[in-house]
Amino acid sequence: MSEVPNRRSESAFDDYKPAYTKDQAVAEANRCLHCHDAPCITACPTGIDIPSFIRKIATGNVKGSAKTIFASNILGMSCARVCPVEVLCVGSCVYNAMGIPPINIGRLQRFSTDEAFENGWRFFQAGSDTGRSVALVGGGPASLAAAHELRRLGHAVTIYEKRTYLGGLNTNGVAPYKMRADRALDEVEWVLGIGGIDVRLGVEIGRDVAWADLEAKHDAVFVGLGLGPDKFLRTPGEQLPGVSGAVEFIEKFKLGTVDLADVRRAAVVGGGNTAIDAVRELIGLGVPEVYMLYRGDEPGMSGYHHEWHAARVEGARAIWRALPLAYEGDGKLQRVRLARLGADKKPTGEWTTLEIDLALLAVGQSKLGDLLAGLDGITLDGGRIVTDADGFTGRPGWYAGGDCANGGKEVVNAAAEGKAAARAIDAWLASAPARKTEAPLHA
Repeated sequence: MSEVPNRRSESAFDDYKPAYTKDQAVAEANRCLHCHDAPCITACPTGIDIPSFIRKIATGNVKGSAKTIFASNILGMSCARVCPVEVLCVGSCVYNAMGIPPINIGRLQRFSTDEAFENGWRFFQAGSDTGRSVALVGGGPASLAAAHELRRLGHAVTIYEKRTYLGGLNTNGVAPYKMRADRALDEVEWVLGIGGIDVRLGVEIGRDVAWADLEAKHDAVFVGLGLGPDKFLRTPGEQLPGVSGAVEFIEKFKLGTVDLADVRRAAVVGGGNTAIDAVRELIGLGVPEVYMLYRGDEPGMSGYHHEWHAARVEGARAIWRALPLAYEGDGKLQRVRLARLGADKKPTGEWTTLEIDLALLAVGQSKLGDLLAGLDGITLDGGRIVTDADGFTGRPGWYAGGDCANGGKEVVNAAAEGKAAARAIDAWLASAPARKTEAPLHA
């Protein structure tokens, strides 16, 4: 598998939450109350036995701690870094109700999983060959989790990924102060280390390989496509140099380099987590003034408030109740005209101008479920693939998980959905007839 370039703009960032030393981890682990019916477990989409893995750190059994984590979530290393623990496990810690700082579960999980990676500990083996084959479309967290679980169950798996790298947003989209691309690829290699996972990079299903051929080649299909390109608002001037989608920009500087030497003032349009990440990233890349433009008020933004608080501490500014009317400039972006909105988010008739050199649009991404339109049994909802709790799409042998099915949630949700779908696929294969053909894949 290809390695990311050594020169990447994301290398300018340090860890926002530095790793624990051994002594720090043991001290923090000893604060845990090891609650019965621990709420932190319920808050974790993958159901990690958090008190158990923390107890093992406290007693010096770090290898056992890591195994407890990976048994529930094979992507436990990345989730330790990128999970919004403040609203999941840490946010549910009983210490919050006591006015005591909650246990730093994410940093403890990072300590154990990093030890596993550094020491080369492997805990799982592929199961006995079942003679059944599963295709996984997309190489992001959901497909990786599904592939690993399917191998443990003995099924042959092939991941089809149209990009150069596996890992999905973990590789090309996660804020670098949480995790860099090369670390994401370390995790990919670790997951693939179970053996027997065939990877086909640069292959786009529906373009290079027909869906019908894929179905004929494999006994079951898991769709983990993720989300598509940035959405644009059809605002006049969006075609000007200097206006870009936020996700596209983030991928550029994570996997390569960007030159922002001439950018003195930038604006990010949107109020979600991608918008906040982009704001913090622009500040980290040295842009002197960075604004977030949001059509609502601060309490109504969809992004996590603890992330926005961090952005403000770093120097981010916001213009609330603002909607771009037009991007303007002589051959390149120089300013944006903004409509002022009322509390009802309707224009008040007032407007203002903000001088900027760069605008990033973080107003959502397109859904990719429409690529499956026309396949009998599959239902789409606004481009999202509709599934049951186990990822079943309604078409026999077809399952889905991750952002293409949940609309855009966290890595931990994708990991949980991929594993659940793998188990459902295993149960379905136990009673389903073997495929009748070994059709070659062709465009």
